[in-house]
Amino acid sequence: MPNLLAVWIVNALALLALPYVVPSIQVAGLGTALLVACVLGLINTLLRPLLILLTLPVTLLTLGLFIFVINAVLFQLAGNLVSGFDVGGFSSALIGSIAYSLISWALSSILLRK
Repeated sequence: MPNLLAVWIVNALALLALPYVVPSIQVAGLGTALLVACVLGLINTLLRPLLILLTLPVTLLTLGLFIFVINAVLFQLAGNLVSGFDVGGFSSALIGSIAYSLISWALSSILLRK
């Protein structure tokens, strides 16, 4: 359980750093970042596997690159669900989802070392 809390906080910190990398994405504050991290976790747990399964033929045809489109759509969905988290257009969601993944990975590898 403490590991889950640490990952949640690291993801929220990654969301707070995201507007510095992608200026078209705005996060209102720490509370919003914590809420968005929770919403993204739920979306990625519940919707992402279903979408990947439904779009498997397209994903195979594009050699897996369609996964980036799925991630961007889900990132934009989180932006539509949470007030105070503005993603902008699809290109911002695509770049933002990639940057968020990289920032979150980097912070996790630095802060959550065993």
